Amino acid sequence: MAPPLITHLYTADPSAHVFDGKLYIYPSHDRETDIRFNDNGDQYDMVDYHVFSIDSLESYTSDSSEPPEVTDHGVVLTAEQVPWVSRQLWAPDAARRKGKYYLYFPARDTESVFRIGVAVGDSPVGPFAPDEEPIPGSFSIDPASFVDDDADESAYLYFGGLWGGQLQCYQDGNSPDLFDESWLGPKEPSGPGAKALFPKVAKLADDMRSFEGPVRDLVILAPETGQPIEADDHDRRFFEAAWMHKRGGRYYFSYSTGDTHYLAYATSDSPLGPFTYAGRILEPVLGWTTHHSVVEFQGRWWLFHHDCELSDGVNHLRSVKVKELFYDKDGKIVTEKPAE
Repeated sequence: MAPPLITHLYTADPSAHVFDGKLYIYPSHDRETDIRFNDNGDQYDMVDYHVFSIDSLESYTSDSSEPPEVTDHGVVLTAEQVPWVSRQLWAPDAARRKGKYYLYFPARDTESVFRIGVAVGDSPVGPFAPDEEPIPGSFSIDPASFVDDDADESAYLYFGGLWGGQLQCYQDGNSPDLFDESWLGPKEPSGPGAKALFPKVAKLADDMRSFEGPVRDLVILAPETGQPIEADDHDRRFFEAAWMHKRGGRYYFSYSTGDTHYLAYATSDSPLGPFTYAGRILEPVLGWTTHHSVVEFQGRWWLFHHDCELSDGVNHLRSVKVKELFYDKDGKIVTEKPAE
């Protein structure tokens, strides 16, 4: 079993990026709490963010017994710094575009509704200055930013999460004005003919702090039917933990299936989809949640994820880990290196 990368703090939901040849990790910072476990996620009561970095993984393998050297750059943002936030700084992500760095984060507002905020800095390790209001039109949790390699550096924000993440409260449309509190809690569509709820995507404006166009559904299709995945297909339907990466001109959207505890992925020729389900990249780990990122670093591909090994299985006290990923000749993600 791979060792935790960080042991002096509990960390989760790792978003990994490579900037100027160094790998940076933007995770959640778990902490001890007296809040009892519930399906609304109240026990995940995080109040700040740290940034970590790794200079090299050249000698590291998934079988290594010792973790690589990781630098903690300290606290880069706290809930107290953000005027609109009431509590729960959940899974963040970061992006670089045109010389600026952007930290995206979800949190509950003063009415206990999850929105997505942004903070801006001049360095990948902050400090980050938050906007005073959430991103207009944003809702739910788990923002994942993706800057494409086209000439315009087109940028997108993917987001959404069921149950405690409140995505099911927006079935009337993709707008925070259409929040339906009757769907709060561990609820989602079910039954014959019901389709799974989709993650959301919006193109980011040039300022990276607002949406250029409307929030759209990111459609995930079942390969055997060409139709959207059904709501009762909990082994494949989107639950939370959006992530996007690109390899060989193909877009890979990966996510957690939530209550079945898989990390799955789907592929497309467009960052806006539709995507077709393609398989799993991680089986269930110790702990309820599973959340990740995929990044290329030093010529190899890496899956950053978390589990609860360090806390002996306490669900809200998690630790970041990393393992290598591979691709077969057809571009399918595989967890073992293909034969030459």
